[in-house]
Amino acid sequence: MKRVFTVAEKSWQGSCLQYRWQKALGNFLAVAGSDNSVKIFDRHGQKMNEINLPGRCLMMDWDKDGDTLAVIAEKSSAIHLWDANVNKISQLDSGMRDQLSFILWAKAGPLLAVGTAKGNLLIYNQQTSRKIPVLGKHTKRITCGCWSSQNLLALGSEDRSVTISNHEGDTIRQTSVRSDPADIQFSVMKTDERASPGESTVSVAVGKKTLFLFNLSDPDNPIELAFQQRYGSIISYRWYGDGYIMIGFSQGYFVVISTHIREIGQELFQAHNHKDSLSSIAISQSLNKAASCGDNCIKIHDLTELKEMYAVINLDEETKGLDQLSWTEDGQLLAVSTQRGSLHVFLTRLPILGSSCGTRLAYLTSLLEVTVENPVEGDALTAVSVEVEPNFIAVGPFHIAVGMNNRAWYYALGNNRVERLKDTEYLGTVANLCLNTDYAAALFEGKVQLHMIEGEEQEEEERQTRLFPDQDHKYHIVCHALTSDFLFFGTDTGLIHCFYIEDWQSINEFRHTVGVRKIFPDPNGTCLIFIDDKSDGFLYCPVNDSVFEIPNFSPTITGALWENWAADKGVFLAFDEDKVYTYAFHKDTIQGSKVILVGGTKLPFSHKPLLLYNGELTCQTQSGKTSTVLLSTHSFLNATLMDSPQEQLSHMLTQTLMLKRFSESWNVCKALSTTEAWAEMGRACLHHMEVELAIRVYRMVGNVGMVMSLEDVKGVEDQNLLAGHLAMFSNDFNQAQDLYLASSCPSAALEMRRDLQHWDSALQLAKRLAPEQIPFISKEYAIHLEFIGDYVNALSHYEKGMTGDNKFLEHDEACQAGVARTSIRMGDIRRGANQAIRHPSRLLKKDCGAILESLKQYSEAAQMYEKGQYYDKAASVYIRCKNWAKVGELLPQVSSPKIHLQYAKAKEADGKFKEAAMAYESARDWDNLIRVLLEHLNNPEEAVRVVRESQSIDGAKMVARFFLRLNDYGSAIQFLVLSHCSDEAFQLAQQHGQMEVYADIIGSDATAEDYQSIALYFEGEKQHLQAGKFFHMCGQYSRALKHFLKCPNSEDSLAIEMAIEAVGKANDEVLTNQLIDYLMGESDGMPKDAKFLFRLYMALKQYREAGRTAIIIAREEQSAGNYRNAHDVLFSMYTELQNQKIKIPAEMATNLMILHSYVLVKIHVKRGDHLKGARMLIRVSNNISKFPSHIVPILTSAVIECHRAGLKNSSFSFAAMLMRPEYRNKIDPKYKKKIEAIVRRPDTSEVEDETAPCPFCSFQLPCCDMMCLGCKNNLPYCIATGRHMVKDDWSECPHCKFPALYSEFIKLLETETVCPMCSETLSASQVQKISDCSNYLQQDELE
Repeated sequence: MKRVFTVAEKSWQGSCLQYRWQKALGNFLAVAGSDNSVKIFDRHGQKMNEINLPGRCLMMDWDKDGDTLAVIAEKSSAIHLWDANVNKISQLDSGMRDQLSFILWAKAGPLLAVGTAKGNLLIYNQQTSRKIPVLGKHTKRITCGCWSSQNLLALGSEDRSVTISNHEGDTIRQTSVRSDPADIQFSVMKTDERASPGESTVSVAVGKKTLFLFNLSDPDNPIELAFQQRYGSIISYRWYGDGYIMIGFSQGYFVVISTHIREIGQELFQAHNHKDSLSSIAISQSLNKAASCGDNCIKIHDLTELKEMYAVINLDEETKGLDQLSWTEDGQLLAVSTQRGSLHVFLTRLPILGSSCGTRLAYLTSLLEVTVENPVEGDALTAVSVEVEPNFIAVGPFHIAVGMNNRAWYYALGNNRVERLKDTEYLGTVANLCLNTDYAAALFEGKVQLHMIEGEEQEEEERQTRLFPDQDHKYHIVCHALTSDFLFFGTDTGLIHCFYIEDWQSINEFRHTVGVRKIFPDPNGTCLIFIDDKSDGFLYCPVNDSVFEIPNFSPTITGALWENWAADKGVFLAFDEDKVYTYAFHKDTIQGSKVILVGGTKLPFSHKPLLLYNGELTCQTQSGKTSTVLLSTHSFLNATLMDSPQEQLSHMLTQTLMLKRFSESWNVCKALSTTEAWAEMGRACLHHMEVELAIRVYRMVGNVGMVMSLEDVKGVEDQNLLAGHLAMFSNDFNQAQDLYLASSCPSAALEMRRDLQHWDSALQLAKRLAPEQIPFISKEYAIHLEFIGDYVNALSHYEKGMTGDNKFLEHDEACQAGVARTSIRMGDIRRGANQAIRHPSRLLKKDCGAILESLKQYSEAAQMYEKGQYYDKAASVYIRCKNWAKVGELLPQVSSPKIHLQYAKAKEADGKFKEAAMAYESARDWDNLIRVLLEHLNNPEEAVRVVRESQSIDGAKMVARFFLRLNDYGSAIQFLVLSHCSDEAFQLAQQHGQMEVYADIIGSDATAEDYQSIALYFEGEKQHLQAGKFFHMCGQYSRALKHFLKCPNSEDSLAIEMAIEAVGKANDEVLTNQLIDYLMGESDGMPKDAKFLFRLYMALKQYREAGRTAIIIAREEQSAGNYRNAHDVLFSMYTELQNQKIKIPAEMATNLMILHSYVLVKIHVKRGDHLKGARMLIRVSNNISKFPSHIVPILTSAVIECHRAGLKNSSFSFAAMLMRPEYRNKIDPKYKKKIEAIVRRPDTSEVEDETAPCPFCSFQLPCCDMMCLGCKNNLPYCIATGRHMVKDDWSECPHCKFPALYSEFIKLLETETVCPMCSETLSASQVQKISDCSNYLQQDELE
């Protein structure tokens, strides 16, 4: 709030002042102090006049128009009057004899009421100079009063009564109050009925404590409102709004109440505005503000939002406090008087005057100050002091003009200084003024004067000034605007005129249907917005005289602004009191030029838009400042895209696309990163014909088709053709057609319609553009019509499609085919069939056959199929018309089983069974074939073959019944089982003693119940083995074991084996013990073979017991001389234990090694390797007790082989052993003499055994030693040689995993084909050398 001036006369010091603002205009302020005078000041604080009085001023008031000030003073019965229009003082004699105490002008007429200290009243009519004295109105001093707008006068007196009188002074109502009345006011109480006649309520502050409401319509029920004690006494109150009262209290409280009968007595708002005291309150209806003063500050509230403080003015120098507060009627100035006798005037509202040129603004900042700024370029603010309070302001690139009435003052704007140039008087009151670089244009009284601002003397005289309209024209100019090159003006007849300043001549005129009210050209003058008398808005382009109606144009709109940001050309806004509408003019789109509404933004209260720059609107406010508003349509400028929610981003994308801000759109799309967003941007690029950008967008989405299509049209220069392509890509085909037809390549429209299969449009276009294309389009159209079932038109178009040109033979054939099909469809069967038969296409014959078949023309359809070599179809149709002869002819070519089946049934019915059987076979109907073979052709062999091949269940049943009739029960059972009739088969087997056959046939596929039935049957028959077997199969192991143990000895071994299997599966200790007792001979005293015990332990997975048993069995086999068997038993046990990760007993390993050495002897001797054979024989002979049945033969072989291999000492020791008496007689006579000779002449020479390193510790020891003296480990042995293993020469048998020396194993496999250990077939190629044998050695260590 700016302080305008302060008045402080010396003579006033220390006393309170009385003052009154001039009513209506507020140009003058009358102030009275304690110095017996009234001083009159203008609104800038200049003293205008002074009225000297005979005594202290008691009261003063202005009349309703502010023309006359009336003053009454002590010691005088005269009324002093000052005329504001002529600045003249006069006196009026009241004619009253007592002291005057009260004076008040009427609200609605030239009436002045004057009250006296004795309660008398005078009413003076200024117009007629008539005085009406009313004596004795009250009995004591009249202290307060008020006129209503209906010219009723309410008066309050010290006699504690209130009177209501009419303008003649007659009392209408009178009421008494409890205490002295003060501050009487007329108003309207808030009621539900709106029909109350005028101001019918009188309010009075009674005794400064209560508020008394007296309704003239209801005088018997006055309302008296009392307030809280803590508020203090009532200082002042004001009515406002719809029956609200604002009251100021002495303790600084500020309260609002409503007078509505339902709300009466309730406080709507309360604030403790001033800490110590409150001295006055004031309300300005025009500003919609309320103010209170107290202590040393003024607080201003907005009436719409009382809780919020609008402004606070602190007067720190006023230590004694403030006194009275008063506003001018227009709310521009607020005066406050102080306790120490001074008066301050503040500017609370400025006329909103402002102008802009480009980005430069000029606006009123005080009553006599204009500020110039350029917020975009950031220039410093320039304040210009002006001589008058202006009515209009204009700004140009280098000048500013202000003015009022018919005068304008021009100032030049320099660098940080302002120079006054001149003032100009015009021929009438200026309504509007515009400036550009050199010229000013003033609009006054329907004319525009264009003149130079700083006229150079040497300028041509004629270019100095020009007045529009010329003498020849008689129009009335309503609005005008000036750009850097043009003067535009609009008239009341709807003419928009363009004058080119450079050439000093008119260049364009446009006539609108109704008068033009306002025009707003863009900065270049290439487009202008105008508002007409109907309040519609239009955009006009003078370049090509095109006009576009602005959509959704509100009738309340008062002005428009163009965007000054260079990149946003074509964006403008229109505004009214409280809203701004953003529009965009899209000049180049595929739908031509158009204006669209982008959106609206709410304007803050009392903001006048001056400048739009990059979505930011600079507005002028009441307080003489500017504020910026970001348009809601440009919210994307301030948003952080990454943090915005999806919904907001989608809204931003729509905004940026409407405003053609494509770089921002790109960023928003990246933030959204959805296909829909990119697609929307792509569509917008197509709409605005931004081909390059559209390619980038569609490339982002990966829309290859669109990118390639756009690349193809990128270089098209014809605007209409390009727009046509883009409209087609946007699926706006009618628009595309119009654009194509207007372009240099109209045939593109035909191509598009053909591609879209819009055949009607295509044919119409072809007639105009390419008649030679009609046959081809007709054919395509006919295909479409035929597809949708319009055969009449399809036939006609097929006929039109015939060219008769050999070049288009394929096309003509397609048309002929169409004619054939549609002719048949329409009932012209002969024509259609002949055409189809003559036509080379097989497919056509099939189609026509199908059509004929659907029309129930079976014989023609069959012939058509036959001609087309569709034999299945033909045969099927011939069957429908019972033409069996034809079917028989076609049968060899028919592949469909269904047709063969129909034919077979027909033949069977005719009794031709052989042909029927062949047809059934072709139809793969096995059941019927079997039935015919058995019943009619008596060919069971063939029937059996068919059943076996086809696995037919019903066929098997038939065959079974057939064999049953022949009493061939075995075959019957077999086929019953095949046909899943197990119960019948079982009964048959039971009846005819064929259970073994049934059991064999049923095999392993039956259920547990089936096996149980069989078992029970055999149990009844006392066939223990079979009963046991089937109990075993159905899981009843104890019954199975019982039967197995009852078996006679002839079936002993098989029964025991099955018993072992059953016990193994049962895993039941009782059964196990029962079987073990049986095997040990506990039950019958006959121990069974140990191998059965071994198998039992294996079945029970009791591998350790099995191992011990295996050793026993092996020992028995050895004793019996079955060394290979013993070897195999031990080997199989060895591998089993190894697999089960059970430690192998040392005895088993040693026995296996000795037996394996025995096996190797034969192999080495056979290969002629006597040394290796001898070494193995030495090992066996050293353990000869393990070979009791062949001691002599083994020792004999050892003597001979050792002798042969040069091991003479060993040979001698074994020979000596043979000479023992128990063996001597058993020596083979062949060798007896030789052995005796060796004993007689002993030779103790011996070939040394080779040495090789121990695989564990590398200690050198003889090859055949199996225990290392160095590390005391038992060494693994080679299965090929019997020697201990060596690390560097390691391999193993891939089957049994036993180790072998690689080099020796390979040599052995040159002659042998099996592994000497496991007897599996093996070749040298399967053996791999192993470089790392550590796993094997670790196993050994574990063992």
